[in-house]
Amino acid sequence: MTSADLVLPPTDSHTPTAALLHAPDDQPLEAALADMQVLVEQNGYVIALYPASIPAAHERRLHTVRSVLESDRIALLKLDLPPLGVSVLARQLRQLSVCDFSAGVVASAARLLSHYVWAGALLNSVTRLDRVPVGLKSHAKSWVPGTQFGVVANPSPQLVRIGQGELTGPQFATQLMVARGQLQSEWVEATLAPAWRVGGIEETALPADSPRWWGTSRLIEFAAFLADISVVYQLVSSVRREVCTWCGIELIGDRCGFCSAPLAPAEHRTHSTGALGGGTPTHQGP
Repeated sequence: MTSADLVLPPTDSHTPTAALLHAPDDQPLEAALADMQVLVEQNGYVIALYPASIPAAHERRLHTVRSVLESDRIALLKLDLPPLGVSVLARQLRQLSVCDFSAGVVASAARLLSHYVWAGALLNSVTRLDRVPVGLKSHAKSWVPGTQFGVVANPSPQLVRIGQGELTGPQFATQLMVARGQLQSEWVEATLAPAWRVGGIEETALPADSPRWWGTSRLIEFAAFLADISVVYQLVSSVRREVCTWCGIELIGDRCGFCSAPLAPAEHRTHSTGALGGGTPTHQGP
């Protein structure tokens, strides 16, 4: 991971923690190369998750390290999710890493599992929100004192004014992760959680990048996700496995998690069997 505050505590004694991949300002290139080399030697493969919102210099550092080491055992997975969504997805992959899946399957599972993370926030203003389409009326209402907005950024954008609409949630069993910013409200626990029929609520500290991502520090970020690892395991197992024709690593879905090569030919692309039942999307790649 690229930030320590994106690493959620493990759910049990078997879930491994995550190594931190420092930004260029925090670590010289030589040290970053040495650390990555140790990770590869100790673990065989390294799956590096990072948000699409990290600074360009940090992203370049990740690619430089992989290029200099000339290693085909380092996967760089760029996630276009809000910070808390990145956190819950990263923990799911940490849980899968101790299952009987190959590193290639775990890496390519990130794209599949991201479709099952409902990531959003309660905001006091959307005037600086540029991650979700915001209409002129919503912008205008942001200036009215006391106005709050419910927003979902993933898997598809939604925006409602609290009291004048509802956010559509997942149609399968989830748990809700909540991180509080500088906004006082019980709406997430009292209204959203019952409406989405979540199985439980877990609280964590707000990631440092969340105010910038959402455009305000007065927010409560939330993410509904598959908390039962047996269900996550079943979902990943239900997808046919392929071998990347470019690097030879096993994968699921339509793109290799390690070299990013698309699966070819097109008619061989994998389809999920819908392991979660009714209302669950069939994954064919973004």
